[in-house]
This record gives sequence, structure tokens and C-alpha cells, in this order.
Amino acid sequence: MLTEKQINEIREHLEKAQNPIFFFDNDNDGLTSYLQLRRHIGRGKGVPIRSFPDLNADYFRRVKELNSDYVFILDKPIVSDEFLQQVHEDNIPLVWIDHHDVEPPKQEWINYYNPFHNDKTSEPVSYLCYKITNKKEDIWIAIIGCISDALVPDFYEEFQEKYPELAKDNPEKSPTGAFDVLFNSEIGKIARILDFSLKDSITNVVKMLKFMSEAKSPYDILEEDSRTKQILAKYYEINEKYQSLLNEARSQSDNKLIFFTYGGPFSISANLANRIKYEFPEKYVVIGFKKEGFVNISLRGINIRTITLEAIKDIPNATGGGHKMATGARMAEEYLPQFKENLQKLIDSQ
Repeated sequence: MLTEKQINEIREHLEKAQNPIFFFDNDNDGLTSYLQLRRHIGRGKGVPIRSFPDLNADYFRRVKELNSDYVFILDKPIVSDEFLQQVHEDNIPLVWIDHHDVEPPKQEWINYYNPFHNDKTSEPVSYLCYKITNKKEDIWIAIIGCISDALVPDFYEEFQEKYPELAKDNPEKSPTGAFDVLFNSEIGKIARILDFSLKDSITNVVKMLKFMSEAKSPYDILEEDSRTKQILAKYYEINEKYQSLLNEARSQSDNKLIFFTYGGPFSISANLANRIKYEFPEKYVVIGFKKEGFVNISLRGINIRTITLEAIKDIPNATGGGHKMATGARMAEEYLPQFKENLQKLIDSQ
């Protein structure tokens, strides 16, 4: 967890920021982290990071276009040196909040906060942001981020008391319990609606962010009207594909490993990997999205971070990393068979 001193420092940065820009990872943990901070101070622009694996230098143009006086980076473990250098050259304060097991940046001017470097914990950034803002009316937003990132937080009972019809009763405090909520409750459905809306066009994502910055309750998202029409339309569109891909992935079960790849206009690999791992908890799960000669991969399983990093060692230009039980990797598609073979050997030796 962050220390009280670190939480107060972040609050001070937020108060100083008059026109901040928030770069956040393109998933529910990143989205709900941004929403909580934005709703807390009532100002700032959000930009989802669609580049992988890092926040690259191309995004700096948004800082210039918006004339931002503060840069916040949320739930992104890797940021390019070029981006950081441009921020530093323009003398813009930078606050970076993350929770991944990565080395902290060496630049002393960066305000870097990561609970892993305090006590080896890795609470989702959405959890950290709830502790920072302490905004009780946004508890449902924090819950969405937490359950999407495999945490039943210590304030879940408070959420359940406030929104009993959206909650799942008394889930166990574990990743499995978090996914019980995610896949078997109304707040879980709302989480998928928001997650899938991030796959929409940039124009529609901007509209969604504006709507969510002003939403009064989770029920606003479930009510179809002019504000939510596109959000719900995108959910129905992607959910149909999601259900189809789930069925295909389920059929790929092989001893200890489920290895499944697909293509298409958008990636939902993390969503698929989480659901398949929930249904097959004893197996390792590998879901790959193929596009333009490369494959982005989501992996789940015991010690999968160590396994992933070992499996890509002999694969040219492959990258990988993440959490102990949930990681990502990227490589040229031509090396996928070699990667699968490496994985299988490592998993069999466990």
C-alpha cells in the first residue's frame, strides 16, 4: 500500500494541477483510476494509452495540444525515455502511479508512486485512487476497477450495502472471489460495458469519458438513452464476438495449457484470458491477438511472469512482463510456435 505521506503528496499534486492531462492504461483499472481523480478535482483531460508495451513519445503531442500544466500517468509500467525527456524539457511536473513489479524510474524529478516498492503489494491503481480521493459517492467506480484487476477490496462490504442489487453477496477475498463478482453480478456487467467501450473509436471514447465524468450512479450506464446509446451498442457488438471467441478458446484445452489465438478489428485478449482462467483455474491460459505480423498475448497462471520471461529469452525482440499471476507479451507472429513450445516445456516442468 502507499504510505500516508505518499497519498498526501499525490493529493497536493492534484490540487496544484489546474489543467492536468491523465494518461491511463487502456483497461478498467486505468479508466476508473482516471475517472476517480478527474471527478475528485473536477478538471483535466483523460487519454487512454493504446500503444504497447510503453507510453511512447507520440503521446506528447496531446500534452502540447491541451497546453497541460501537469502530467499524470496511471497504471502503465513502461514509459519511453523520449516521452519523459520531452516532459522534462518543457518543465512540466509528472506524477506516475503504478502497481507493477518493475524497476522505478531513475530520474529524480519524476514523482513516482508504486506500492510494490513499499511492501511488495500490488493493489490496483483504482484501489490506490480511491484511498487518495476518499470520495464515497464514487465507490462503485473504484469497485469496477478493483474486480477487473482481481481484487475484492476492503471497502466491498460498504459497496454491497449501498448497492445490494448490483453486488454479489460476500465473495471470498481472493482473485477468484473478484472474478465471481466480475462474471456473476450486475456491477460486473457494468464493468464489461465500460471495458468494451474502450475498444470504440477515439471520438466515441472521448464521449464516453465525458459521460462517465458526470455520471451520478452506476444505473446511469444501464439506462439506454441518447448518452449511453453508443456505449451500449458497442457492448452488444463486442459481447457477441466475445462469447463466440470464448467458445473457441474453451475447445483448445490441452492437459495443463489452453493456448488460443485469434484476429480481428480489436483485441479482447485480457478479457478472454480472465474468463477462461476463471472457468479453468487449474490450467495455464494463453490468449494471443494477431495483427499485422505481430501477436499481443495475455497469460494467466501460477508464476506466469517468471515463465513468460523465460519463454521469450531466445525470441528476437520479444517483450513481456506484468504481475506474478497475470502477464502480457508481444512478439512477431512467426515466433509463436517457438514460444508455445517454450511455454509447454516450462509448464510441464512445474
